[in-house]
Amino acid sequence: MRALLATPGVAGTARVDDVSEPRAGHRGVLVRPIEVGVCGTDREISAGLFGIAPPGREQLVLGHELLGTVARDAHGFTKGDLVTATVRRSCGRCAACLAGSPDSCDTGDYLERGITGLDGFASELVVEDPENLVLVPASLGRLGVLAEPASICARGLRHAHLIGTRQPWAPTRTLVIGTGAIGMLATFLLRLRGDEVWNAGLSPEGSEMARLIGAIGARYVTGAEVSATALAEEVGGFDLVVEATGDARVMLGTLGLLRRNGVACLLGLDGRAQQVSLAGRVIGHDTVLQNRAIFGSVNAARVDWLAAIEALDRACARWPDALEACVGLRVPLERFDEAFGFAGVKATLALGEP
Repeated sequence: MRALLATPGVAGTARVDDVSEPRAGHRGVLVRPIEVGVCGTDREISAGLFGIAPPGREQLVLGHELLGTVARDAHGFTKGDLVTATVRRSCGRCAACLAGSPDSCDTGDYLERGITGLDGFASELVVEDPENLVLVPASLGRLGVLAEPASICARGLRHAHLIGTRQPWAPTRTLVIGTGAIGMLATFLLRLRGDEVWNAGLSPEGSEMARLIGAIGARYVTGAEVSATALAEEVGGFDLVVEATGDARVMLGTLGLLRRNGVACLLGLDGRAQQVSLAGRVIGHDTVLQNRAIFGSVNAARVDWLAAIEALDRACARWPDALEACVGLRVPLERFDEAFGFAGVKATLALGEP
């Protein structure tokens, strides 16, 4: 069968090649992927910057954003069921993993499908343990491929709420920075719960990104014209800032955008060797006296996957055209390089029909 492979640590090795078909055995569920989302992590692995192959192997099957159908009845799943799958697998030792929260693994010895030590989903067949599969409603259809990035958003917002409600907290103003899949889906989720949301990006006014954000009732501001700092001063600061740019300077700067009791959630990643700075008063005075908080969030627990899928289904019913437009490119597996080069919200690899 065909699969998208790469050799972690070696740039330019991504390719489609034949691999052996997996066997479900007595514990697994055989799944036929129909669509696999592409994100920055896949691009980094392809560029040789990230990723770990399974033990004893040089090659890794890519793809961690799965939408597939169950190939045959097994373990309570019925042939034809639409499913996605969680990404991270427990280390099996720490308190968080033993409690069913590998997203908070304390040892760092977790595995991740298509990223760290486990093959991904970009192949014609995959096998997954039933406890890692999550049903996707038929009403969501192919847009279920957005479940993984939406789960990242759901976890970040869940944690932001937990931190904010350490004291009386009634957020009304939210800023999302970034218009990639994470930033866009965070905006959808926040609008679903009724927040007044601004989204700051680099695309000009009138762009497709701006149109999508306006279509769901959020306000788009382009950084080319209005800085986030100026916007925060204009509106009186934000109760919640969600960063989804992958720029450490922007991440640190979120502290200065918060109002009293505000919370900043960092969802981007930036591993570049660099120094970033912030005005000392923001950290040493404003953050302390105004009870501001900043935290990072990665991956998601099963509860977040369930929340994300439920939210996507509601968003699909409320803003069907806008959610559909988030998937701006679907290409066959062999054209993965086009998906890797796509600059819109989300590109996917189409492997079959539901």
